[in-house]
Amino acid sequence: MWQSLQDSITPYSYFDVPEFLGSSAVEPNDLYRHVHLYLHHSLLSSAAASVSAPPRLTLSLPRGSAAAPSLSLSPNQSLEDSFACHRLLWTHHADTLQDSLEERRSFSLRLPKRAAAALLGPYLSHLSDKADHLERSSRPRRLYTNSPRGGPPSWSSVPFRHPATFATLALDPPVKTSLLADLDAFAAGREFYRRTGRAWKRGYLLHGPPGSGKSSLIAAIANHLRYDVYDLELTRVSHNSDLRSLLIQTSNRSVIVIEDIDCSLDLTGDRRGTAKSSAAALAASRKRAARKQPQPSISNDSSDSEDESCGNSNDGRVTLSGLLNFIDGLWSCCGEERVIVFTTNYAEAVDPALLRPGRMDVHVRLGACAAHAMRELVERYVGVKEHDMLKVAESCIRAGAEMTPAEVGEVLLRHREEPEEAVRKMVAELQARVGSSGSSAGGGGEEEEEESAAWSWEESPEKARGRKRRAGWERRVRFLRRLRSLTKSDSESRGV
Repeated sequence: MWQSLQDSITPYSYFDVPEFLGSSAVEPNDLYRHVHLYLHHSLLSSAAASVSAPPRLTLSLPRGSAAAPSLSLSPNQSLEDSFACHRLLWTHHADTLQDSLEERRSFSLRLPKRAAAALLGPYLSHLSDKADHLERSSRPRRLYTNSPRGGPPSWSSVPFRHPATFATLALDPPVKTSLLADLDAFAAGREFYRRTGRAWKRGYLLHGPPGSGKSSLIAAIANHLRYDVYDLELTRVSHNSDLRSLLIQTSNRSVIVIEDIDCSLDLTGDRRGTAKSSAAALAASRKRAARKQPQPSISNDSSDSEDESCGNSNDGRVTLSGLLNFIDGLWSCCGEERVIVFTTNYAEAVDPALLRPGRMDVHVRLGACAAHAMRELVERYVGVKEHDMLKVAESCIRAGAEMTPAEVGEVLLRHREEPEEAVRKMVAELQARVGSSGSSAGGGGEEEEEESAAWSWEESPEKARGRKRRAGWERRVRFLRRLRSLTKSDSESRGV
């Protein structure tokens, strides 16, 4: 009677959130876990903002954990929250069962009674969304690779702990700013993609010479978005059906990577049939021979021909249609919030059908170090911000000397204990490359694109091909010379 009277006159409504559900209390309550995460974040925010926290908190650190100790409300302690201009109060309860050491833990929520009906649903939705984001961002991330041929298609994984971030990448500031803005817009674009009827995915083509930072940029993207990484090795995939099965097994919020796509696939049946496609096939075959790896055949479905060099039967191959369906077809919609990344040393060696907007939406060319990137690397590796020799290095770069970030980093790493010597060695290497940049780390004349084209924002294949045709006659001449020399050397080796 007294309790009923007290409940009728109190201005508040109370809601209990037990840790476990059911009469036997064995089924975990997801809402309790969400409240725990939400309040933990609120406590950290209060500490960072120097806001008064409850007088008693619980610190915990799991065995073997490298993370900082976590904060939680101690029993019978409360924490205020605000939502929609109303003050709410959470209280943590821990009751010991009679004749047992077991505790029954719960949270209770106090709401203004007049607004309880209108507040409860939206507030719990807000709390769960926040807790879900915190849970995903704090969980350990994984690096996956697909299993070898012969067994059912599956993924195996290891912890992903790559240290690369956008703060450590030597990228030109406009490229870095644009890329970060695009990634953030993608991650926050749930409603946009739903409203426009587009699959929630984004494609990036990273192209440039070896050592230009393509793999590091992939790791930085994954670390920035806090996504898992799936490294898809196409040489291990036998059929289109296996490719679909692997795609279905990937999780939401993931980066799916196909590295060196031009030499992972045998692009037979090229629909263009131009000298450029022959150059691409030649470059791909030379790289495959160097790597000595068996390659699956990929062709247009309309072609019944088979790439004899691969030795695969018609019913045991990955087709171009299958790969396109993987990245842009109906099967690409079986998950959400996915980033697909292709890398290649030679963008012209990749079939244009793979690169159009909607498949590879953003093209990023990574090449030799510009002056700004070179200064960043010097400061990061040896701590030198200003030096007379750096101006000499910049003049060498303007004169055409080229070094990739990996090459600059290696020179600085070898002499990191002697900053002056490190800078001198780097400058000496750049000076040696002045006038010979056509055969330096940039990959020769095949990397002829200007720096202004380093960031290609949803550039159409037609526009890209038109730009390359206008300035590509020299490359075709070089290709014909190379092809003639290769044919001649091959004939001599066979005694023809």
